[in-house]
Amino acid sequence: MDSDFREKPADGGALRGKVVLISGGASGIGRATALLFAREGASVGIADTNRASGRAVAAEINASGGLAIFEPCDAARADDCKRAVDRTVREFSGLHVLFNNAGIIRRGSVVELAEEDWTRVMDVNLKSMFLLSRFAIPAMMKSGGGSIIHMGSGWGLAGGPRAAVYCASKGAVVQLTRAMAIDHGPQNIRVNCLCPGDTDTPLLQGEARQLGESRVHFFANAAKRPLGRIGTPEEIARAALYLAQDASSFVTGTMLVIDGGGLA
Repeated sequence: MDSDFREKPADGGALRGKVVLISGGASGIGRATALLFAREGASVGIADTNRASGRAVAAEINASGGLAIFEPCDAARADDCKRAVDRTVREFSGLHVLFNNAGIIRRGSVVELAEEDWTRVMDVNLKSMFLLSRFAIPAMMKSGGGSIIHMGSGWGLAGGPRAAVYCASKGAVVQLTRAMAIDHGPQNIRVNCLCPGDTDTPLLQGEARQLGESRVHFFANAAKRPLGRIGTPEEIARAALYLAQDASSFVTGTMLVIDGGGLA
């Protein structure tokens, strides 16, 4: 579905006039969301540690008639987060949507994990949301409000084997979403959380390698859910689009599960 953006150039759709910042926007769900949001008329800031891929996504959007910039960013570092927000606001004159999508996974029990693994996962998966939101909210207030979308997980709502720190980080994201929705609703800022099931991304492929399983075997097990398959990045991106646009104007503090029935 990568060609979808090229086949349907930006025509001023559901996000016309909106400015969006996406962390982890260089690959997987972040990339799919950047392409979709641009097609729907948004100006897109892409923040990621992967410079080559991030620049490539921005170039693809710009070459197809959209507007995008790339800013190198380790979302666990305050200076990087501030720079990404500031540049997006400066380039596009405002900020309306923040998609806190950056994330990593380290598989293991608390006995198996190194302290460094625990710290890094919590920093990227949780602290990054605090940092980017901290800098983005004042800009959103100046723009009249906005939508913050946190990337959660089905494992933020239910536990999983050998995934202690990942489950802990995503469970915290769920509660952060609720608390922020309460705090910032009066400023017309909605805060919601996506909770995907297994999705065909580099992150999922990395899990297979960490567990020493073949991609084919790992993905086959991941597909054991009512719909009989794993998700695609584009399917998660469409859920993010719903939370970003005015169609969800009365939705805040919620967890939107997109998992093919896995939690059912």
